[in-house]
Parts: sequence; C-alpha cells; structure tokens
Amino acid sequence: MTANENTVKTGGSIAPLTNVATLMMLIETLRSRSFGLPGLGVFSGDSGYGKSVAAQYAMNKTGAVYIEVREYWTKKTFCQALLAELGHHQPRGTIASMMEEIIRQLGDAPGRPLIIDEADKLVARGMIEYVRDIYETTQVPIILIGEEKLPRDLEAHERVHNRVLDWQLAQPCSLEDTEALAKVLCPGIEVAQQLLDTIRKQTGGRARRIATTLHELTQFARNNGLKSVDPENYAGRIFTGETPVRQRAGGRR
Repeated sequence: MTANENTVKTGGSIAPLTNVATLMMLIETLRSRSFGLPGLGVFSGDSGYGKSVAAQYAMNKTGAVYIEVREYWTKKTFCQALLAELGHHQPRGTIASMMEEIIRQLGDAPGRPLIIDEADKLVARGMIEYVRDIYETTQVPIILIGEEKLPRDLEAHERVHNRVLDWQLAQPCSLEDTEALAKVLCPGIEVAQQLLDTIRKQTGGRARRIATTLHELTQFARNNGLKSVDPENYAGRIFTGETPVRQRAGGRR
C-alpha cells in the first residue's frame, strides 16, 4: 500500500486518516485471500468515526461497487439500488430476476469489491442472507460497514458470520489524524498541538465532530484576524455532541 492509499479527500484536498488505511488493508486482505478462504469483511465502529468517508475513498480507489442502505429499504429496493450502482437505469422485475442479474454482473468481475454501508439495517430487516447469496454465487469480496454492534448482530446469522474472513474496528481519530485534518481544514492557520489534542478529546475522536470544530475554528480565526490559534486565544465552540441548553437568569437551567 502506498502513501496515497492512506489518504482521504476532504473539501477538495487530501488528509491522511488511520481508518482509511484500515479499510484499504481489509479490502486488500479479501482480494488477495487464498483459495477456499471466506470473502466477507466487517468494518464497524461508533457513528462519526469516518467509516463512510473511508468507504467513499475506497470506492474511488478500488473501483468498488458501493451502496448505503437506507432505513426504508425493502428487499426489492435493495436489489434496485444495487442494480442502479451496476449501471441499470430504473431497474425493474421480480426480486428473483433482479438478484440473478446482480449475481451475473458481479460474477463477471470477481475482483471488484462490493461495499455495503449501514449493513446493520440489512440485519435488522432480515435481508442479510441476500448478501450471503451474492457472495456464495460470485465469490466477490464483500465489505459490510456498520455500527459497533454489527459483529454481535451477525452472530445470530451463523451462515453469514462463518464467511467473515476479517473483522476490523474503526478507531477514534488520533492526534496525528486531528493534525492532518487541521492542515486541510484550517489553511493558513497554525493551530497549537495542545488545542488540537483538546479538540480530539472533547469530541471523542469522532472525525465528523472534529471537522465541524475545525471549520468553526477557521471562521473564528479569520473573523479575529488570527494567524495562529491556541488554548489561550480560542473562544469558539468545540462540538462535543452534547445538546446545547439555554442558560436562564441567575445561572439556573
């Protein structure tokens, strides 16, 4: 894996993030697996860790087929969405006929990964066996991305669980990840390492909250004519995920 494979585009620029490298390595593990080994991989972790961003990057880098499962999907809309990603315009037909077409097309390119984001919803709606059917008949590498509980949820589906070759957990952003994001999201502004570490800790290492905070920091610096920002002069917000509460007179909530 080259250095470029460990990076993710952010607002038109590129920032290296640990979870991107983790997902790319998982995909490579599945693609290069020995004959007879299972070909499913699971990439799970808390919301906001940057899993979907990593998936989008991996799609662009590897040419993977990528779908993000929606809350309202049925078995039919799952098949339609997957066929649409495979190039079909307004796919129609029975579920069986659409599954046959999905299998035919994926089977024609067995090295092309299939990335399914929000795979928890397939488990919850009783559709995860469709993924197993696709895998069994095509042998394409399939990556299931979901929340922290996805591995536990899959335990109830033994035939799927047994076909997972590798399990990887998305990690909260490290200080190095936070510094990389700051270089991209705070152009022309020097952000003190101590402040970045505070941001990382207070956001729980969630990439989405860190990015939102760094955007706020950039606006704060520009509005105040600052070229460098540190814990002493930063008076902007840090997005911790807590719901803001209006303070009443006398300090009572």
